[in-house]
Amino acid sequence: MNRMLAVAVFVLALALAACATPRVYTDHDPAIQFGNYRTYSWREKPDKVPALVSQRIVDAVDTQLRAKGWTPVAEGGDVAVAAHVATRQEYNVDTFYNDPFWGGWGWRGWGPRWGAGIGYERARVSSYTVGTLVVDMFDAKTRQAIWSGVAEGTVPRDPQKLHADIQTAVAKMFVEFPPGTVTAPR
Repeated sequence: MNRMLAVAVFVLALALAACATPRVYTDHDPAIQFGNYRTYSWREKPDKVPALVSQRIVDAVDTQLRAKGWTPVAEGGDVAVAAHVATRQEYNVDTFYNDPFWGGWGWRGWGPRWGAGIGYERARVSSYTVGTLVVDMFDAKTRQAIWSGVAEGTVPRDPQKLHADIQTAVAKMFVEFPPGTVTAPR
């Protein structure tokens, strides 16, 4: 039984580790020539999040765009940037059975028997927050969407971990930015 428990804990740890890394998706208008853009302005900064979180997101996007040769301007940039954050609660339900025959249900003897066995079960419910960051870019003259990045992952309670996750997610968004270029991941 101890070996089975060890395997279950190992699988759970792997699953949680996979959830900890933000998943990132990007999309763009293939007809757009991103080489024509040199400047950008913030149209909308994230709201409905603490001010420090909003500022960290803006700083992370600014860092990535500057690294790509784009220059921020207060207004009138070639591209308008908007960022939004949404969160939702998710739940894990873990059920543990304690009995060599998996408690009070199952097949025994000549058919199904309900209520047999001396085991018991315990259930634990835990909640966590999933956050989604969306960064959109628009051509300032035509007002058409040209690029979008989405990052989604579990929101850590520790502010330093949250800051690191924001940096990681935004960096992953901009790995192949502008579209058509490939930069080695950091």
